[in-house]
Amino acid sequence: MSITITDHARQQIQVMMKEESEGAYLRFGVKGGGCSGLSYSLGFEYDINQELDTTEVINGIPVVLNNQDIPIIEGTTIDFKQNMMGGGFSIDNPNAIISCGCGSSFRTKDKAGVPGDC
Repeated sequence: MSITITDHARQQIQVMMKEESEGAYLRFGVKGGGCSGLSYSLGFEYDINQELDTTEVINGIPVVLNNQDIPIIEGTTIDFKQNMMGGGFSIDNPNAIISCGCGSSFRTKDKAGVPGDC
């Protein structure tokens, strides 16, 4: 598995994890929807399904991934960017061939999904 969490993202995730209960994992994946067909899912998870999920530590962060999502997100970099208007996570996925203007929806060559509303 080659997903990268940059140092800026790691620092922000660690701050957020302090507000979570012990044993939290960062769950990263995709779900159907958005104007391009797929959108990213990023949040905290406590219940891991050993048959459906893969867990690993990436840059010091315990991460859980749904096995079906791995081919779609392979090679992705998760970053955190701060600017004058605030900050937020950014996702750079080399498998995304089309991204929507809102930045949270994408389509891949093999997993086009069904476009919906942004």
